[in-house]
Amino acid sequence: MTPDRPNLNRPLRPLPNLIFASRWLQLPLYLGLIVAQGVYVFHFWVELVHLVEAAFGNQQALQQLVKSAGYVAADGTIAFNETLIMLVVLGLIDVVMISNLLIMVIVGGYETFVSRMDLEGHPDQPEWLSHVNASVLKVKLGTAIIGISSIHLLKTFINAPNLTEKTMMWQTAIHIAFLLSAMAIAASDRILGGAGASNAKH
Repeated sequence: MTPDRPNLNRPLRPLPNLIFASRWLQLPLYLGLIVAQGVYVFHFWVELVHLVEAAFGNQQALQQLVKSAGYVAADGTIAFNETLIMLVVLGLIDVVMISNLLIMVIVGGYETFVSRMDLEGHPDQPEWLSHVNASVLKVKLGTAIIGISSIHLLKTFINAPNLTEKTMMWQTAIHIAFLLSAMAIAASDRILGGAGASNAKH
């Protein structure tokens, strides 16, 4: 005999209803991240315009690129060379990766902690969103942070002549710490996931 299922549509008591509704307090946070995303888009296009203008000989744009990249040639001159281009392009990639991280936090966080968006069947639904939960989101964020840290570390090694050895060592140590943290998160998620699957079987 099948036990009676509770009425899933019954109204919540006032206090549980208030506590559950408090999740909407996170909405302004996600809206704020959307604004931050807009700032990153603006910054990306400003840097890209400076790069194109510098390629055509605009000295003012070149000065802006050198200032943002923190690069000066070995002889102390300011020149539009391959190293500067590489540093600027890596900076643009960095912006894109941070933007991807923001999208994961905004979309995944809203879907996980605030409300369903009912994107099932939508042609543009992200593949990872169909099985997102707090653990999956945590691992993906850790992976994204490692990617961003890798870009920063690559920029540091390319611009090594203009940086101190202490700065490079600290950035390398921080990157390794991010890597170990992400590996620990992934390992703990795998262990907990395996334990949950084992308990489900029993």
